Amino acid sequence: MAKLGLRARLFFSHITVMIVGVSTLLAVGKFYSPHFFVLHLIQLEASGMRSLYVVRRQLLEGFESAWSRGALWSVAIGGSAAGGLSYLVSKRIMRPLIQMERITRKVAAGHLEERLPSSEIPELNRLALSFNQMAAELEGVEQRRRELISDLTHELRTPLTVVEGYLEGLADGTIDPTTDIYQRLAREAARLRRLVNDLQELSQAEAGYLPIHARPFDIYPLLAALVQKFSDQLIEDGPNLKLECPNDLPLALADPERVEQVLVNLIGNALHYTIAGSITVRAWSKPKMVWIAVIDTGYGIADEDLPHVFERFWRADRSRDRNSGGTGIGLAISRRLVELQGGTIDVESELGKGSSFRFSLPIA
Repeated sequence: MAKLGLRARLFFSHITVMIVGVSTLLAVGKFYSPHFFVLHLIQLEASGMRSLYVVRRQLLEGFESAWSRGALWSVAIGGSAAGGLSYLVSKRIMRPLIQMERITRKVAAGHLEERLPSSEIPELNRLALSFNQMAAELEGVEQRRRELISDLTHELRTPLTVVEGYLEGLADGTIDPTTDIYQRLAREAARLRRLVNDLQELSQAEAGYLPIHARPFDIYPLLAALVQKFSDQLIEDGPNLKLECPNDLPLALADPERVEQVLVNLIGNALHYTIAGSITVRAWSKPKMVWIAVIDTGYGIADEDLPHVFERFWRADRSRDRNSGGTGIGLAISRRLVELQGGTIDVESELGKGSSFRFSLPIA
């Protein structure tokens, strides 16, 4: 029964109990009831009764008495055997259920590292696997929540400390109220506002509340405008920004403003981490999807860091100044925006050689 399901196990358990009870009844009736009846006949012979009526009555009474005693023993033995077997079977089935209840209570109490062991019953084993997957996801959510609070605290502490220091200096007269001081305070306030806005947008995107107005549109004009816009901002000895897009690219079914938001973030990151070389914005089509990639020859990302690229507040170089590195939420927002429009986003990178961020959009 090691590979039988729970339904089959319960069915065969009940059948086994019934067979044991019936077999016991038949066995006792076959071997003990005749013995009781013979004993009664011997008693009749010893009494010397010869009357036919009396003998017949005594025979009937003897048979009923023998059958009753045999049935009593059959019920006692069969009931004991069936009850014992039922207890063993139910205990074997209930043991993993009791263990599940104990572990679920521990998980509910906050011990998210607890896991259910595998079971020889397929249904219970599938339940254990599903529970373990749920517990692992809850553990990951809790870990990400703690990391989010820690990162958010770190992000807020820096500008608040700067603002507090300047305000205290202005209040006690150790810092002169110059235009430069007020500009620094304004920059720190802008950083706080940008962080709050990004967090709000990320929370809305992850909850699915961010409005997406998808419609068929031509990607090429958007790509050309963005490449021209960023090219005007490049310094003379900076990287070369170019566009590779075929003329017959099909229309994409997406929100142009959200697609522009994703591209601005990707191109901006590429420009930030590419001192020299080239940045290529490339577009092509595959069955049912249009793909857009931003390929640079910048610093690149280490292999161990690639799985974390789209996480909140993740940055390849934690030591970089936040003024130059942004809030660390842009890629998380970009991933969610692409997913809300029915596409996917991924990255390929090699440290020291550059990165390639690409995402897809449905074809209209």
